[in-house]
Amino acid sequence: KAGIPLGVMKVLDPRQLKPDNTETERILTVFDETIVKLEITRLIPQIIGSLERFARMLGPEITSSLVELQKLSMEVQDLLASPGDEEKRRAVEQRLKCSLRNTLRLFLANPLLYHGLKYEVWVRESPADVFIKAFKEFRDFTLERLLTSPDEEKEKIQFMEEISLRVAKNTEAMSAVQAELEAAIQTQDEEIKSKDKKIENLKISMEDLAKECKADIQQITKEGEKQQKEDEKASQERCARLEQDVLRLRAQFKALVLEHRASELVLRKKKCETEREIEKWVQKYDTDMAQKQAIYEEVEAVYKEEKAQLALLMEKHALLLQEYTEIEEERRMLKEKAEEAAREAARRNDAATYIQAFWKGYLVRSIYKSKLKKGKGRARGRKK
Repeated sequence: KAGIPLGVMKVLDPRQLKPDNTETERILTVFDETIVKLEITRLIPQIIGSLERFARMLGPEITSSLVELQKLSMEVQDLLASPGDEEKRRAVEQRLKCSLRNTLRLFLANPLLYHGLKYEVWVRESPADVFIKAFKEFRDFTLERLLTSPDEEKEKIQFMEEISLRVAKNTEAMSAVQAELEAAIQTQDEEIKSKDKKIENLKISMEDLAKECKADIQQITKEGEKQQKEDEKASQERCARLEQDVLRLRAQFKALVLEHRASELVLRKKKCETEREIEKWVQKYDTDMAQKQAIYEEVEAVYKEEKAQLALLMEKHALLLQEYTEIEEERRMLKEKAEEAAREAARRNDAATYIQAFWKGYLVRSIYKSKLKKGKGRARGRKK
């Protein structure tokens, strides 16, 4: 990929191509609309088969169009089953085509409905899928041809020429190998010639054997032709029996169709009654929901009022909480001051007690020393 030019890469990879003018976009729009129509046409038989299920989703206009399309389709099938009036059949087929075109227009006018049905309706794989896939590939091919510019075409040609040069180089290498191969083939041809002589001798002996077997082959051929005639006769008889069975089954099919139409009328009546009953229940549901909606609105008004009161209370609570925090902080500081004062008073009391004890000891020692001095003076006077 590194050696391939950008224009060639665009041609080789259609996903990189994008419309570059209005005319190309119009052509692509026609292709895309045709693809959508093919996909809708593929879904229509399954939708008609379950029309009651999708009636509410489709709406009355599309539903009536599909019912008309179903009737025309059944009428065409009946005309094909019993060939007769060719002009009538062509007229019915023309009406069927017009009805189909009208139905496709209604679907295309409502793209959301088509995309919804695309995921709701399950369709088995059929030859129509192969045709749609081939048409999409044709659309991509047309887009590729429309968007390939002359410069890109030149790049593509140049790229192909480079490839041709590479092929020429490879061819030269192959010619050398071819020469070696021819030499080997020549030696092999000599061996083959010797073997051909042996084969020629064997052919002569086989021709003699073929002449002997020719008579046997002619006899076997006559017996085979006889057996073939007998098989053809038995096959004709079997075809006649099958045709009788087909006629009998067609009669049974018509009887079953009439029977099913009668049962369809009964089911339609039941469906109408069911729809009326559903309409009554829907009206009752709407009435009940209106009452409950009124109650809900009253409760919501009370809730909003209480919510506003709660917001006011929360604001007051925040203010009170701030004041309480400040008061607690003041109390803590006062408590700390009181504790500090108590500790200071205890220290002072301890210091005072210590000073008093020291002073008392000092006084006692002073009194005791004075007494001792007096006793010594008296003793000295007596000695004299």
